[in-house]
Amino acid sequence: MPAQERVALVDPRFVGHLHALRLALTDPRFPAAAVPGALTAQAAARPALARAVGRIPVGAGTAHLTDVLTETLTESLDRDDTGLHRVELGSLVATVALTPAQREEAREAVAAVDDEAVRLRTAVKSRDGFFTTFFISPYSRYLARWCARRGLTPNQVTTASLLTALIAAGGAATGTRAGFVAAGVLLLLSFVLDCTDGQLARYSLQYSTLGAWLDATFDRAKEYAYYAGLALGAARGGDDVWALALGAMVLQTCRHVVDFAFNEANHDAAGNTSPTAALSDKLDSVGWTVWVRRMIVLPIGERWAMIAVLTALTTPRIVFYALLIGCALAACYTTAGRVLRSLTRRARRTDRAARALADLADSGPLAELIARGAHGRGRTGSFLAPAMAFLSTAVLLVWVIFESDPASWLTVGVAACSALLAGAAVSRPLKGALDWLVPPFFRAGEYVTILVLAARADVPGALPAAFGLVAAVAYHHYDTVYRIRGGTGAPPRWLVRATGGHEGRVLVVTVLAAALSPEGFTIALTALAVVLALLVLIESIRFWVSSGAPAVHDEGEPA
Repeated sequence: MPAQERVALVDPRFVGHLHALRLALTDPRFPAAAVPGALTAQAAARPALARAVGRIPVGAGTAHLTDVLTETLTESLDRDDTGLHRVELGSLVATVALTPAQREEAREAVAAVDDEAVRLRTAVKSRDGFFTTFFISPYSRYLARWCARRGLTPNQVTTASLLTALIAAGGAATGTRAGFVAAGVLLLLSFVLDCTDGQLARYSLQYSTLGAWLDATFDRAKEYAYYAGLALGAARGGDDVWALALGAMVLQTCRHVVDFAFNEANHDAAGNTSPTAALSDKLDSVGWTVWVRRMIVLPIGERWAMIAVLTALTTPRIVFYALLIGCALAACYTTAGRVLRSLTRRARRTDRAARALADLADSGPLAELIARGAHGRGRTGSFLAPAMAFLSTAVLLVWVIFESDPASWLTVGVAACSALLAGAAVSRPLKGALDWLVPPFFRAGEYVTILVLAARADVPGALPAAFGLVAAVAYHHYDTVYRIRGGTGAPPRWLVRATGGHEGRVLVVTVLAAALSPEGFTIALTALAVVLALLVLIESIRFWVSSGAPAVHDEGEPA
């Protein structure tokens, strides 16, 4: 059998549900998976499986196959750290019947379970938001089954969700009350389809590399396109809310970067416990606190429901005010909790985590050069890196926000000083307790600088151009996140260097603001947005469509 193909071992005395075998043997998300009596290994885990088979004593033949599958091989794969996934069966049955009596008992247990009900239940994520759990999933799971029975794929449903959201954005852009009402209804319908695609993937075990990319990026495209539609609709009514739309996009993206960076820093850390985490787990055991805490963070379900209702009943300005206030409170809650957890933990970060944080920092050639010059200064694991990143952002933002004329060469000098501090922040491996704050600080500095300079230009088109530029850069950052999540590493260094890194883009934008008229600055921002969007999109599409990236269907944004 070719080395790149999956292999599966099933005990001939296996008795269980067909869906239990599907979960164990066909799910492409895991290098290896097992249920009692069945084991599978993909290409990445086949060497470990071969080593495990080689350890089986001579003479351990078919009579001992049960022990081989359920104990020897499975435990060997566990010891080799191959990423073995032990399938949670719930009420499904999977066992090895050693005697006729055991076989009959197992068959009766199989017959007593409603296999279809199990598939419908497991199609829904075990952990989700309040709105999604109680207002969407009770019927979207049946929509997922309907799609499966008609041969529809998760990718097709994902695309339908995107198209529905874009039509909703078009309705909001009309600026009429009828358009706003239609937009709100369609946005909710888009979210139903967004839940359905993941449930369809879990119901029918249809996972794909392309699906991972589509599902991971389309949510952001839908939400930010809707923001743009609201801003266009408000402009038709004489209200300019582009700054609010861009502010909402910046805040939402920075929230996600906090989530992603914290998770990457801690998911494989050793000694990763803290009193704060223990308290959180205790609160999760009290039913009502679980839902309150999930709603406080304003996940996508609650957020889109709020946006849809307010769009239909109020104005775009009120929508953005509510969105900014809600997201700001959620960001303060989650970030404060994660800082407290980090300070009370005694976790030891791995080299992989440090590499992931460095990739999320998105440092370009200038910061790399400065980091090499500052190498060896400061102590790995100290608070120097987040302090330098904070100063890098604070120096820049204080200047552009409070300076009477930020479109000047002095601002370029401040941006250069900010780049020096940014280079110092990433000069050592990011293994400190709060080093996960470095990427969010850099994102805030870059995005808000673009927002303020465009707003201070005070000419038509500057803020929409800035919105497009931040959207292109944010897509690049989300793409980086999902490549890291998939275990394939960050985008190639040539792409990071070609896009300038966060410090390079800030320098370019400040130079353009200082050298050009407001009208020329607007044109330059538009051109820069188009060039960056084409660059990152072409490389992203090439990678996700043609590479062998893992097939991991997105489980939604972090809480």
